[in-house]
Order: sequence, then C-alpha cells, then structure tokens
Amino acid sequence: MADNTTTLVGNLTRDPELRFTSNGRAVASFGIAVGRRYQVNGEWQEQTSYFNVTAWGQLGENAAASLSKGARVVVTGRLEQREYTTKEGEKRTTIDVIADELGPSLRWATAQVERNPRDGESGAKSKSGAKSPEGYGENSPFSVEADANEPF
Repeated sequence: MADNTTTLVGNLTRDPELRFTSNGRAVASFGIAVGRRYQVNGEWQEQTSYFNVTAWGQLGENAAASLSKGARVVVTGRLEQREYTTKEGEKRTTIDVIADELGPSLRWATAQVERNPRDGESGAKSKSGAKSPEGYGENSPFSVEADANEPF
C-alpha cells in the first residue's frame, strides 16, 4: 500500500479563507512558504517553495480562528494533484496539501491552547471546574484541566 503523507513547516503567506460548502461543511484554504538554506562552495543559498493548504471541517474552522498571515505552522497531510484551466484557457496542474493535522510551531512562539467541546458533549465537571468527556467521571484521566506537569 502506498502512503502519501508529508509534514511541512513554514509561514502562512495569507490569512486562512474560511468558506462553507453547499451542504454546510467548513473548508479553510491558505498558503505556506517553506524555506530551505544550503551551502554551495561555502556560500549560503536560499530556496523557497510555496504550497496551497486545504483544511476541512472543524480543523478548517479552528485554523481560520487561530492562524494569520506570517504565523509559523506545522502541517501534516497528504499531497493531492489537481488540474485546472486558467481564464486564458491554459491547462495547469498544482500539488496541494490536504491537512490532517496542523498547528503553530512552538520553536519561536508560544500559544494558548483551548479545547473545543465536541458535538453533543456536555461533560461532567470536576471539583476544580474542569470538564471531562461524556461518560467519564470527575476523576477521569481525560480531564481538560491542565496539571502543572502536563503540556496542556
């Protein structure tokens, strides 16, 4: 079985554009620039590749609400080739990234992470007020409250 997974780290070239399909499914699209530095005969060279990224559903909505032009992001997804015709009638091909996961790069920045409730989730509140996923008690290991030793 062929696997088509890629991970890119780069900067957003434009704010995510959030749209909705005719049946109400969210889709966000944005571009990222991925830079690479290398040496040729002792001199540094730079090369930048540009990619279009598409994020569907809740991932797309979260991306549109959280990311903006210039943000450094990590995108994991699959490559998808598509063809289109320009206004001048020329056929073109592009390779897009369909995102499975994405988030801010924490190498040069910090982020405040908030958990979105899932559809139909009411959750039980713990003594401290943290919500646990539906069906788990207040001492659940899935509590949303951050512990001092937990990353979030």
